[in-house]
Amino acid sequence: MIRILAVNEEQEIIHLSSLEELKNSNIDRYWVDFNAPSKEEALLLQKHFQFHPLAIEDCYHYLQRPKLDHYEDTHFFVLHALHPETLTAEEVDLFWGTNFIVTFHYSPSKEIDEAWHRMAELEKFREKGIVYTAYLIIDKLVDEYFPSLYQIEDQLDEIEVRVKSVPVHILMNEIFEIRAKLLKIRKTIVPMRDLLYRVINTEKIEGLKEHVVYFTDIYDHLLKLSEIIDSNRDLTADIRDSYVSINSYRMNTIMKTLTVITTIFMPLTFIAGIYGMNFQNMPELTWRWGYFIVLFIMFGIGFGMYLFFRNKKWFD
Repeated sequence: MIRILAVNEEQEIIHLSSLEELKNSNIDRYWVDFNAPSKEEALLLQKHFQFHPLAIEDCYHYLQRPKLDHYEDTHFFVLHALHPETLTAEEVDLFWGTNFIVTFHYSPSKEIDEAWHRMAELEKFREKGIVYTAYLIIDKLVDEYFPSLYQIEDQLDEIEVRVKSVPVHILMNEIFEIRAKLLKIRKTIVPMRDLLYRVINTEKIEGLKEHVVYFTDIYDHLLKLSEIIDSNRDLTADIRDSYVSINSYRMNTIMKTLTVITTIFMPLTFIAGIYGMNFQNMPELTWRWGYFIVLFIMFGIGFGMYLFFRNKKWFD
């Protein structure tokens, strides 16, 4: 679907039905949105607008890294939206000219829809112009990063509450899943942050200096998002290390107890092994009280070793 929002010379917002209407000399500025276009509609990006072939190639080949390319009369942006469920990046391409904005995305975008309705219904397109339109599109994309991160923070809070009631291996699996989600989001946010840094420092986009404060605000949001990701990754690493340390401590305690028990029974097993050989010329076998004496010796050795290990605090 292709939709067109335009402002004529009388500063009236109008909705056009075809790209041919843009040739009307009465059009002052416009925004064309290729919203999940068909193959035939996607070809109009090249046939009608005649953008640079490299930029058009980037639009057709999904998925590109967020970037900014400057051409003779057009600035080409590759932006990323974030799918709220899968947390995968969805590409949104933006062509920024002196009096036009062209957006191109194969997947329906809630963020683009929100920006579209805001520009049309609140008449911001007429009042603010092309620079504000580009700002609003990027701002809406970045704002939708926050809910996904806040959801992950809620999951971490739940893990801290459930730490005493859920088996460790289940919590560890959840921690690794959260770290994988954070890595996915980071792969989107960091390139977008670098892109916005380029935008606010470029001098090639006409009219940007007067509105650079808007794009600086987006850059601040991306910095905050980066800090949230880093802090959450550090938190998951701390929780993971804590669980590993607890498991190691428990394992060491168990091994120490088993070692003590084994050590106590070693001399007892040695004595039992000697008297279990059944040789004929073993004088102790004919003693009347030999059995009880050996049992008493074995008990004494075992109890003595227990007191020794206890004095060494091996059972603490």
